[in-house]
Amino acid sequence: MSEHATSTGMLSAQRITLRAGARTLLADFTHTFYPGEIWCIAGPNGAGKTTLLATLAGLRRPAAGQVEIDGVPVADWPPVRLAQRRALLPQTAHDAFSASVLDVVLLNRFPHLSGWGWERSEDRIAAHEALAQLGLAEFAARDVLSLSGGERQRVALAATLCQQAPLMLLDEPLTHLDLHHQIGCLEALAAWSCEADRSLLRTLLFSCHDLNLARRFATHALLLDGAGGAYAGPVRDVLTPARASRAFGYPLTLIRDGDDEALVPALRANSRDASRQSPPGDGTSPNSSNSSF
Repeated sequence: MSEHATSTGMLSAQRITLRAGARTLLADFTHTFYPGEIWCIAGPNGAGKTTLLATLAGLRRPAAGQVEIDGVPVADWPPVRLAQRRALLPQTAHDAFSASVLDVVLLNRFPHLSGWGWERSEDRIAAHEALAQLGLAEFAARDVLSLSGGERQRVALAATLCQQAPLMLLDEPLTHLDLHHQIGCLEALAAWSCEADRSLLRTLLFSCHDLNLARRFATHALLLDGAGGAYAGPVRDVLTPARASRAFGYPLTLIRDGDDEALVPALRANSRDASRQSPPGDGTSPNSSNSSF
């Protein structure tokens, strides 16, 4: 925990067990996620990433154990107060009717409204600032139904930022985004999690399938193995070739180029034999160096 961190947005899982039918997704898991930390939740399809995020958000009860936010069981939080403390970006969003991008983002200001529920000037300022953070300032008047999948995903992320909760849970926030916008969104989230002078720290958890982006932008990782087990800790201690290979059921290796490194699928024996028989100029790089695992 950072020495500057406060209890604001602190999330704690206390011996929680998650099940899907007869399967145990996560067994007797205990961990505290502190302000200033950026957590990537990784694991194979069906390992329980979405189930875990829904449980941490208070939308799903665990089979055992409990979730606490700022030391209070999530089930004991009044709905409006809970929405002021934690924001959740679901994996998909469906637009049933036409609306402007600005109005869609403003919906996430509802927990902060009072009286008749009309937006105030500060709510509109927060919405415009969130759009600007994601490079969407010029989209405010656009019809949400006219957006591409990637544009709509960035709007959904802007709406979640607009909620201004100190704890943010994001389920696959990089879905539909090209690499440029994936990096832009992660940079915006990293800036959101920690003010420049570290006077305000926030807690961020997001699920992601790109282990290399996770290793670059997350401070910590939670790797689900799909069989009830999990590894939690600093991102480069958790997302190692050995552990990722076991979790995903395919051998991975770490390639280094100076200060840069990347986890990539290792060549299987038959693929390696075929590559050795390939003629020169087949696009392989002679400068890559693999580290064993």
